[in-house]
Amino acid sequence: MKVLAAMSGGVDSAVAAARAVDAGHDVTGVHLALSKNPQSFRSGARGCCSKEDAHDARRAADVLGIPFYVWDLSDRFAADVVDDFVAEYAAGRTPNPCLRCNEKIKFSAVLARGVALGFDAVCTGHYARLVDSEDGVQLHRAVDEDKDQSYVLGVLDRDQLSRSYFPLGGTRKPEVRREAERRGLAVADKPDSHDICFIPDGDTAGFLDRRLGSRAGEIVDETGATVGRHEGSHHFTIGQRRGLRLGVPAADGRPRYVLDISPVTNTVTVGPQQALAVRRIDAGRPTWAGPAVLGPWRGNVQLRAHGTPLPASALLERDRVEVTLDEPAVGIAPGQAVVLYDGSRVVAGATITATAG
Repeated sequence: MKVLAAMSGGVDSAVAAARAVDAGHDVTGVHLALSKNPQSFRSGARGCCSKEDAHDARRAADVLGIPFYVWDLSDRFAADVVDDFVAEYAAGRTPNPCLRCNEKIKFSAVLARGVALGFDAVCTGHYARLVDSEDGVQLHRAVDEDKDQSYVLGVLDRDQLSRSYFPLGGTRKPEVRREAERRGLAVADKPDSHDICFIPDGDTAGFLDRRLGSRAGEIVDETGATVGRHEGSHHFTIGQRRGLRLGVPAADGRPRYVLDISPVTNTVTVGPQQALAVRRIDAGRPTWAGPAVLGPWRGNVQLRAHGTPLPASALLERDRVEVTLDEPAVGIAPGQAVVLYDGSRVVAGATITATAG
């Protein structure tokens, strides 16, 4: 099989590429340049798109003895991931840029270019498992529950999964690092990247201010009374507690949380934690990881990248998903993803559009 190995410069993608080589595939490494002006070095474990990362990926490809290229996808990344991220916050929603990057870049733009060049599959260092079945390939959780990334791959459809290759799904992270060391890969001890790769300093509010500007508004309680001021509703997410700087304390003395964000009125509503409890979730743009499962459904759902699976019932339609949780969850915001599981298998993923208690 002719395999295109996406190499970020980290230990996971390097070992994934190495395993693809060991399996006898014809492997070519590619590093994605996602920024027009990448910084020279990583800021600790933040980000994944620096010149240092590109050099690390090239050195790993040299050790493996495979061809290596850098593909400039910065324009596509800016339009499909960064601009989408900004627009979602401006609309009062809470996006997940990693899902959007998987959907639009790694398994759309890269896969399409790879197929056009004659490659059969894209190999990545994601922690997830692909299992062949009578209905085609299935996406399952990784063996390492702490590193499982099936949630952020819930945006992939069955055609994309059929051209995907995840060699690390059956391995735990410490084993991957030991393997990298045995192979002589310099990235064996490199910290994992986290946070938002295009905001390497971690200052999301500052980044959004530069894109959206500051627009002062009111923070109100559940009765509509003004309890504080803000410099932009895009500074907040549903369930947030820190950084509210309220001028009027709650009558019961308990902490208050963000309950609602209205970009139209530029108002942020706060209240007690119990007001965040959600039982019903409506979601749109479902992506089916296999044949569409329509009608009543029962299984588990995951609402955050490293969240706990929650038992739920749902009504599944081709263009929408209506989920009812057995027990309420808190801090669930429109713009986030809900991923449905049958045991360890991903059934579908969708984008949350509304919630209710």
